[in-house]
Amino acid sequence: MSNPHTLQDKVAVIAGGGKNLGALIGRQFVEAGARGIAIHYNSDASKADAEKTAAELRGQGADVTLFQGDLAVVDNNVKLFEQAKAHFGRIDIAINTAGVVIKKPILDVDEADYDRSFDANAKAAFFFLQQAGRTLADGGKIVTLVSSLLAAYTPFYAIYPGSKAAVEHFTRAASKEFGARGISVNAIGPGPMDTPFFYGQEQPEAVAYHKSAAALSPFSKTGLTDIEDIAPIVRFLVTEGWWITGQTIFANGGYTTR
Repeated sequence: MSNPHTLQDKVAVIAGGGKNLGALIGRQFVEAGARGIAIHYNSDASKADAEKTAAELRGQGADVTLFQGDLAVVDNNVKLFEQAKAHFGRIDIAINTAGVVIKKPILDVDEADYDRSFDANAKAAFFFLQQAGRTLADGGKIVTLVSSLLAAYTPFYAIYPGSKAAVEHFTRAASKEFGARGISVNAIGPGPMDTPFFYGQEQPEAVAYHKSAAALSPFSKTGLTDIEDIAPIVRFLVTEGWWITGQTIFANGGYTTR
């Protein structure tokens, strides 16, 4: 049996794995010896990126599958993991980078905003986590991306970190329930990341503030959290960091703390 605390010959399911952070995680996993990556992407708008990432990973020698679907639909989680297990024979790692950001004053949030946020960030994360627990091999690793806004005192972000806060509690419960099988479960809360996911919500003056808000901002190439700052932490948690479980790790250059 392969070492459970390396990436050699491992298989990973990556939700939101077609671009940005998810794609980088996939590349780093393959570089470290992973043999298979199941890439999830949400919609046709992400299809080209997912196919490009899949081609790159295959070029690195990995076996890759693609799965499109809204993970707020419970059955899509079942299909994602069943397809991956049927193709690869086993799944060792599950990473969830998917989610949506809605920035609005509380008085402007409508029911559709609320439902979209909690469907994408809480419901989808819960059932992804549930299916990972049902499907992963013993000794597996699960990581979910949340947000450093869980530790912030800020206006206009009520439903985004509110929906991510639920995932922190899902993580704790799952780490207790899955621990008997050697499965670790953690969450990572990045600061504002230098990706389109961030810029779509912010006005120029807010971008300028966020770029200066972290203690280590002067030493960052953008002032923001870069995906290159987060992917190695994911890699650590699924390898040498296996003893860490049930935690939310804030990786944000000192943007928030608690």
